[in-house]
Amino acid sequence: MAARAYWQGQIRLALVSIPVEIYTATKSGAKISFNQIHEPSGKRISYEKVVPGIGPVDRDEIIRGYEVSKGNYVLLEDEEIEAVKIESKRTLELVQFVDTCEIDPLYYDKPYYVAPQDELAEEAFVVLREALRKAKKVALGQLSMRGSEKLVAIKPCGKGLLLETLRYADEVRKGQSFFADIEETKPKKELLDLATTLIEQKSAPFDASEFEDRYVEALRKLIDKKAKSKSKKAIIEDVDDPNDASGSNVIDLMAALKKSVDGDKAPKAPAKRKKSA
Repeated sequence: MAARAYWQGQIRLALVSIPVEIYTATKSGAKISFNQIHEPSGKRISYEKVVPGIGPVDRDEIIRGYEVSKGNYVLLEDEEIEAVKIESKRTLELVQFVDTCEIDPLYYDKPYYVAPQDELAEEAFVVLREALRKAKKVALGQLSMRGSEKLVAIKPCGKGLLLETLRYADEVRKGQSFFADIEETKPKKELLDLATTLIEQKSAPFDASEFEDRYVEALRKLIDKKAKSKSKKAIIEDVDDPNDASGSNVIDLMAALKKSVDGDKAPKAPAKRKKSA
């Protein structure tokens, strides 16, 4: 089944409009979600809307409220909230261009692929892509969709474009307060050299397929095992953690770094040859 476009419209650069389609670049299929179940009956638990001191209430008696102080709310009707929603537009206007390094990674939120809507749009699309690539710039704009307005950044991505939603300034915490107690001292040269050597030894091109979510895999195996056994009893298996450092609390940083570097230098055992039949 062909992917469904998340948004269709046009990117506008001054007087040039480029019809495009935007597709989500990520998926959540790997995640495992659970429901709460009443163990004696095996049935799913449902929840009632209740008010303390009153009990269950009808859905049509519920209204939205914003807490302005402890226990005090400003009440808003659905119609009032709808009235201030940003009108969804089919145009994403590029209003500014910045160097990639100017955007702190903290601001990046979610990625999307951008492709031309049809063959007629390809020429202008390619011109924009290559102009961004040549200038080494990222385009900024605000995308109005589903009642809200998102700040977005657009940059070349292979033969297409990558659009990334950005967090607004008031959504990002500054790190200075968390780092305030760290002393401004430089490490010893020998320690720094050992750490640098270790980094170089473990350096390699990034390949996301080399990593897997071991927790999700373990959950899947547990679920499959219980589904096949049709048992309601808990299955608990002890798993040795190779990274468990209990009982060997390392205090000597120099010794730890040297051991790490020397460990990576250790020759690997030769692979056993298969016996010919």
